[in-house]
Amino acid sequence: MSYLGGRGFGVRLLYDEVGSSVGPLTSGNMLIFATGPLTGTGAPTGGRFSVSTKSPLTSTVLDSNAGGKWGVRLKGAGYDALIVEGKTSIPVWLLVNSDGITINDASQLWGLDVEATTDNLLKRVESPQIASVACIGPAGEKLVRFASIINDRSRAAGRGGAGAVMGS
Repeated sequence: MSYLGGRGFGVRLLYDEVGSSVGPLTSGNMLIFATGPLTGTGAPTGGRFSVSTKSPLTSTVLDSNAGGKWGVRLKGAGYDALIVEGKTSIPVWLLVNSDGITINDASQLWGLDVEATTDNLLKRVESPQIASVACIGPAGEKLVRFASIINDRSRAAGRGGAGAVMGS
């Protein structure tokens, strides 16, 4: 690979796969969560992950990153990246673990704030003590163009409106 880290990989994939005519909140956009080579190693900043997508705020490339445990958990499950594309007819949440990825109905979570969503999802997993949640709240659901993706209750991928893309 010629692009180092989650940011390099995510932005390159976005550049190659999403055309300039694709709108940020359309099914043609991608939401790319990517870890770097040091994620999960204990190295300084080794807990960060990157989110790349087309920004609803600027309609250009968006790259934001966040710390916490979410990126480490993604890497620990055996994934360097999670690429979400397309749309569903109902809200969904993804369970990502070493067994694979499961898509689940999130209709009952819609309208909850980040704290309540996180608590609700952690109750649904087998080992909540080693789980991590990345989610949106009502701003992302309402497609606010500067909405953030929040992980681990207080870590934000807050640049450019990635939360609105997740909500769309």
